[in-house]
Amino acid sequence: MQNTSKARKQIAIDYFKEGYNCTQAVVMTFKDVLTIDAKELCKIASPFGGGISRMRETCGAVTGMVLILGNLIGYNTPEMGEKKHELYKNTQEILKIFENRYGSLRCGVLLNLKEKHSDPKPSERDHSFFLNRPCPELIGGAAEILEEYLLSKGLIK
Repeated sequence: MQNTSKARKQIAIDYFKEGYNCTQAVVMTFKDVLTIDAKELCKIASPFGGGISRMRETCGAVTGMVLILGNLIGYNTPEMGEKKHELYKNTQEILKIFENRYGSLRCGVLLNLKEKHSDPKPSERDHSFFLNRPCPELIGGAAEILEEYLLSKGLIK
C-alpha cells in the first residue's frame, strides 16, 4: 500500500513520539522504499538526533531526509562524476525546500536556542517536551517534503 504525504507525515510524528530520535523517525517512515534493512539504517541514524548528538547543528529531520536520498540514489565508489553531481543536486533541492519552509537547517536555530546545547543526556519525552518544541512538525514536514520530492522525481511510486 502506498502511503500518502499526510500518512507519512503522521507516521514520522508517531515514530518520534514513540521515542525514536528525529533522524530515525524520518528514516523509519521510508522503510518501505529502502534498499537496505530499515533497522540497520535506523542504527546508523542514531547519533544524528538533536542536531547531531544534541550539538544542535544540522536538524535531525534534515539528516534523515539526506540518509534516505543517499540510500535511494547514492553511490558507494570513489565517484567523481555525474552520479555525485546528481546526488548533490537532489540533496540541495530538498534542503532548500525545507529551509524555505522552516527558515533554517540548524537545530539550534529551529529550537530558538541562544547557545549550543551540548549536554548529551536526552530530554524526557513528557507532555511539556512536545508542547515546547517544533520537532514533531519539523519531522512530519521533512517526511512530507521528501515524499513529494521522491514522487516528483519518480524515485518512489
